[in-house]
Amino acid sequence: MHSQTEPLEKMNPQKVEIAKDLELSLSQAIAACEHDKTFVLVDETTRQHCLPRVAGFSCLDGAQVIEIGATDTHKTLESLSHVWEEMGRMGGTRHTLLINIGGGMVTDLGGFAASTFKRGINYINIPTTLLSMVDASVGGKTGINFNGLKNEIGVFNNAASVILDTQFLQTLDEENILSGYAEMLKHGLISNDKMWSELICFDIEERDYRQLQRMVADSVQVKQRIVTEDPTEKGIRKALNLGHTAGHAFESLALQRTPVLHGYAVAWGLVCELYLSTVKTGFPADKMHQTVNFIKEHYGKMEIVCDDYPTLLELMTHDKKNVAGTINFTLLGNIGDIRINQTAGKEEIYEALDFYREC
Repeated sequence: MHSQTEPLEKMNPQKVEIAKDLELSLSQAIAACEHDKTFVLVDETTRQHCLPRVAGFSCLDGAQVIEIGATDTHKTLESLSHVWEEMGRMGGTRHTLLINIGGGMVTDLGGFAASTFKRGINYINIPTTLLSMVDASVGGKTGINFNGLKNEIGVFNNAASVILDTQFLQTLDEENILSGYAEMLKHGLISNDKMWSELICFDIEERDYRQLQRMVADSVQVKQRIVTEDPTEKGIRKALNLGHTAGHAFESLALQRTPVLHGYAVAWGLVCELYLSTVKTGFPADKMHQTVNFIKEHYGKMEIVCDDYPTLLELMTHDKKNVAGTINFTLLGNIGDIRINQTAGKEEIYEALDFYREC
């Protein structure tokens, strides 16, 4: 169990496994954690569609199920409090184990609940969406939305294990596949031309799940390599924020209107930040246009007007990467040529938003 007195840079290493036999993988992961009681956290959707897949596993005999509301609108202090209350009510101790089964909202909130209950208990993530497989469940970021801001409160704390079973992907609708795919596209952009090209050319509508499984493994490997090198985002982990400074602003604005899936906001953020990369750090215009056209074709866009720019700019000032109030971006010089700690002024950001609206 992660000791609260250790510096965060010494977080326990995280085991990430693509399961061929989910029951065997989960049984081994549970056995590796000393525990006196097991809780399973789900939301309304994963209780219906995903929990039945594991309900008969002998390793979960006696496990107590805790349910929270689905979608990011429930990634709140109230939901977090409910999880704490339920674990306390059902006799949770410092040696209890929490298993999170769901998308990024469940793994983020469940990870935070586990990291803070009794000053920290072990947890296991079983991500069930493409987004949570390639992004949210890997890397130890936990948290909730607060005060109208995305992921405003949380801690770094790795799951004991992350078990990926791509069979869950076949339960997803088109929008949730696309949401996760945006993070895969980001991983391709920060990696190499071959990975980026395969992602741009993949047929999402008539998808080959075997190819997608291999691409998921490649994507997870990119994130795992980066977070192992920089677990608490002091340097290169900021590469994973490509598209997210603008993307989180779109997402927070959408929370005030009609909430959108995280990956859609990231895709729209990529449009803005690839534009900034082209004008500020020399990213090739042809690759920018290819990527933007792919995003335009599959993700559409959030309707914004010039009067929204000050609100979006204000939301960007709350980004956790900022230093001394200066808005901080991760940009690219080329595919795989990562430029962290880049800044842009108000007029440049407004130009990027103009490009987003007009492209």
